[in-house]
Amino acid sequence: MNDDPVLKVRKFLDDNNAQNIEIKIIEGSIFTVSDAAHEIGVAENEILKSLIVLVDKVRPCLVLMSGANQIDAKKIAHAFNGKRSHMMPPDEIFKRYGFKIGGVPSVGYSENLPAVLDEDLFNFKIVWSAAGTDHAFFPIEPQKLLTLTKGFKADIKKSQA
Repeated sequence: MNDDPVLKVRKFLDDNNAQNIEIKIIEGSIFTVSDAAHEIGVAENEILKSLIVLVDKVRPCLVLMSGANQIDAKKIAHAFNGKRSHMMPPDEIFKRYGFKIGGVPSVGYSENLPAVLDEDLFNFKIVWSAAGTDHAFFPIEPQKLLTLTKGFKADIKKSQA
């Protein structure tokens, strides 16, 4: 298996009938949602945050959030029929999947991760996902992402106080 994180994402897209999705590589960084929105030229809500959480301390799950939203740990645990959820530590994500924070993609994992998509992503025709590094990204329709991840959509954001 190739260790290049961008090639992992490219291979997944190619193997799943998404060859038409172009991965863009830039000099600037998309490390934060704000960085990504600035570099790509879109609103923060259109940036896709890819997060890996552990449900009930053992089950890794993929959480795909609209950039401006914060996750609600209880809603995420409930979405995956669990009691609790917490973020997987960055070093564990890198060790297990080969992706560093700032470049964690929505697709391209070595195992099938159960996935939930923030329902707010569906307010946009296109959202922008990291593609394995903080210099690579691709545009994708939320519905296509739902299909590729075999995920489901749900209300998983923290309520505004």
